[in-house]
Amino acid sequence: MAYIQASKNSFKKQSTAEQVTEGVDLSGKIILVTGVASGLGKEAMRVLALRGAHVLGLDRTMESAQLACLEVNGTTTPFECDLADPNSIIACTDRIKAQFQSLDVILTNAGIMTPPYKVVDKYKEPLEIQFAVNFLGHFILINRLMPLVEAAPAGRLALVASEGYATAPRKTGIAFEDLSFSSGYDALTAYGHSKLAVMLISQEYSRRLEGTNITSNSIHPGVIRTNLASDTESFKVKLISMFAGPFTRTIPQGAATHCFVAAHPSLEGVSGQHFADSNPKEPKDHPLVKDVELAGRLWDKAIELADGYLI
Repeated sequence: MAYIQASKNSFKKQSTAEQVTEGVDLSGKIILVTGVASGLGKEAMRVLALRGAHVLGLDRTMESAQLACLEVNGTTTPFECDLADPNSIIACTDRIKAQFQSLDVILTNAGIMTPPYKVVDKYKEPLEIQFAVNFLGHFILINRLMPLVEAAPAGRLALVASEGYATAPRKTGIAFEDLSFSSGYDALTAYGHSKLAVMLISQEYSRRLEGTNITSNSIHPGVIRTNLASDTESFKVKLISMFAGPFTRTIPQGAATHCFVAAHPSLEGVSGQHFADSNPKEPKDHPLVKDVELAGRLWDKAIELADGYLI
C-alpha cells in the first residue's frame, strides 16, 4: 500500500470525540486503548465503543480497567497492563493473543507527565520513568501485538505524543548517554524527551511499515483539564497550569483527535503524519523532530534496551 497525505477538514479545537466520529460505524473493529481508567483514555474508549468497536481497555491494575469498562456502554474487555513493568506487558499481550486473532487499532493513550524523579531498573539500562512508560512500554506492547495488527485488513498505530516534545534537549533530542537523567532531572525536559521519542518512533514505524496494510500517525491532544500532572513537584509545570485556564479544553474535546486518528475512515492509507485538532499539523517545534537518522538510532536503542522482552 502506498501512503497518502491527509487533507484538512472542518473539525476544530472545540470539536468533541463524538462529533468527529459522527456517522462512523466501527462494527467488527477491535481497538486497543491504554490508560482507560480516567480522562482521555476513558472518553476515547466510551466513544469508540459507542460507534460499535470492541474496545480492549488496558490500565495499570485489573480493578481500574474493569471499573472503567463497566461504566461504558458497548463491548469492552479489560486487561491489566503496567507500562512501567515489562513483565506485566508480556503477561497482558499473551492474554490478548490467546483471546483475539486480529487487532485493528492500537491507541497509546496512557502516559505520565512531570512526576517526581523516579528510575525504572528493569531494562538493559536504568530509565527515567516517563521515557520508560510513555515510550518504551508502548514500544514493547506494539512489538508483541504486531502479528495481530498485521492480521487486520487495515491496521493503525495511533500514538499519543504531545507538543510538549518541544521541551526535549535541543542539541541531542534523545539523551542516549543518560536515559535515566541521573546528571540532572528537570521534569518538563524529561517529559518532552519522552514525547519527542514518541514523535520520532511514529515516523519510524511509518517508514518501516510502508508497503504493508499498517499505518502510524502521532497525536497532540492539546492542553486538557485532567489529573495528568497532579503529582508534579515542578514549579514550571505548576506555573503553566495556573495560567493555562483560558487555553485548556474539556476531556471530550481532548479525546477528539485520539478518536479521529484511531478510527476515521478518511485516514485510511494515511501514515507518517502528526495530528492536532483532528487535522494534520506539520511538527516544527523542535529542530530534531523529523530527523530520520535520530529516529533510526532510537529504534535500534529501543530494541537494545528491551532485549528479552520483544518477539
